[in-house]
Amino acid sequence: MSEILETIMLIFFGCSWPINLIKNYKCRSAEGMSIAFILLLILGYIAGIGAKIIARHINYVLLVYILNLIMVSANLIVYFRNRALDRKKKVV
Repeated sequence: MSEILETIMLIFFGCSWPINLIKNYKCRSAEGMSIAFILLLILGYIAGIGAKIIARHINYVLLVYILNLIMVSANLIVYFRNRALDRKKKVV
């Protein structure tokens, strides 16, 4: 039961990442984005994945952690893209 609840929490929490990713991509600016926040989230998901592996609880919950990590990592890529676009705007 605890794994089901953990999965539900991760799914609901993880629903925000694709929405945030699309918003940040369309925005084309790093203004308002926080690299520290993104990196803390990435480290948190890595810790969660590590905990599952160390405890040998390799199951569907691990997949949800990995999917969330991918989404947050994509936000990191968009952050650097947007930062580069911001620099180009300042030069022009």
